[in-house]
Amino acid sequence: MTTNKDAFSDYLQLEKKYSPHTVNAYLNDVISFESFNAIHFDQENVEQVNYGQIRNWIVSLVDSGISNSSVNRKIASLKAFYKFLLKIKQIEINPLLKHKALKVPKTLQIPFSEKEVEEALSQMQNPQGFEAIRNKLIVDLFYTTGVRRTELIHLKKINVDLAKNTIKVLGKRNKERILPLLPIVANQFLLYGQERLNLAVIVDADYFFLTKKGLKLNDSFVYRLINSYFSTVSEKVKKSPHILRHTFATHLLNNGADLNSVKELLGHSSLASTQIYTHNSLSELKKVYQEAHPRGQK
Repeated sequence: MTTNKDAFSDYLQLEKKYSPHTVNAYLNDVISFESFNAIHFDQENVEQVNYGQIRNWIVSLVDSGISNSSVNRKIASLKAFYKFLLKIKQIEINPLLKHKALKVPKTLQIPFSEKEVEEALSQMQNPQGFEAIRNKLIVDLFYTTGVRRTELIHLKKINVDLAKNTIKVLGKRNKERILPLLPIVANQFLLYGQERLNLAVIVDADYFFLTKKGLKLNDSFVYRLINSYFSTVSEKVKKSPHILRHTFATHLLNNGADLNSVKELLGHSSLASTQIYTHNSLSELKKVYQEAHPRGQK
């Protein structure tokens, strides 16, 4: 018999087009609340709970020491579950309808400066061998396209079109977008492609970026790669693929790109997501304004 959780899982995958990883995260959060409810309220049926019971779970999560942002993510999963139950008429009232998310301190994502990027890339001039050529291409691709880490990892060989100097990536909620390649980066694709052909073994042949053993890259590998190259040129706390994506957007805006174009390149569904990158471009704009205006130096 199909349970509400099974139906919820199908809904997330088939209608919402969420990735398997996201679906599992949602279901694990619902199951976590189920377990809490069974232990503390002797009630396994979470379809018939009140907000007081959920509030107790929230308090226990906070007391366990996890961050407010992590608690909010778990509650978002539960809220999505109850919205689904409303949709299929299994409940009449969403117990989380009036819940307000816990406050999360805003953390400013500080991008790399243009000088830091240039210094990182200068370490990689004239790369020799498969790994060095691949690593330089990965850094350049993050910086020149703003691609997400998971999009880079899952880039398929078939979706690299060097005749048109474009790549097609699969973003959040399975949304595809086509990204243009700068000629200098397209040339690196050709160079890497030639080295890739010389691998002794290729296991994950469909994927474009591989390890020297012919396997698809993973999240931690790509994180370590970016962190290692930028650790020598930057003292910023965070040196990750996401910061490089953030850097891509900030540098475009600083150099006159319009917000809508950056939104499309990043694959954001709304301008609100892109506007977080305007903090740094605003400081650059103030600097230019102060230097250029006749009264700016007075």
